[in-house]
Amino acid sequence: MQRRGAGLHGERQALGYRIDRDHAFGAQQKRALDRKLADEETNKQVERLEKAFEKLGQSPSGTQCPAIDGIIKEADETAGEIEDKAVLDAAIVANAQAVEHYEICRYGTLIAWAEELGHDDIVRFLNTNLNEEKAANTKLNTVALRKGVNKKASTAA
Repeated sequence: MQRRGAGLHGERQALGYRIDRDHAFGAQQKRALDRKLADEETNKQVERLEKAFEKLGQSPSGTQCPAIDGIIKEADETAGEIEDKAVLDAAIVANAQAVEHYEICRYGTLIAWAEELGHDDIVRFLNTNLNEEKAANTKLNTVALRKGVNKKASTAA
């Protein structure tokens, strides 16, 4: 149960995580990042997790998770250390992807456990969240690679 609570804590932390929008991102990059960071999507993910707890007859609790807390802390520290806007853009995308990768990992594990225990209804909730996380990661890849954020950072560094 504790690991499921950590997944809920992770989503709640992601909900609170915001990027500094005063940097030099263009409109296209902002839209791609805003899609994942949108409160609505993350709120729906939290709601699905709460429904999963309800179906299990458990009370949802956002168990502290040092892993996601550390990822977010590192992202905040990194952003505060970088002065060049092009490098900062690349760092923000990389840090957002670290959050996505953590969440993808968590959902994959939870899905495997729910499948093993025969909780097909919960698997559906978790798969929806997992697919949203994967889509967010794909959008971040697009920003980093196709929109030139990494290339701009490499020439600035």
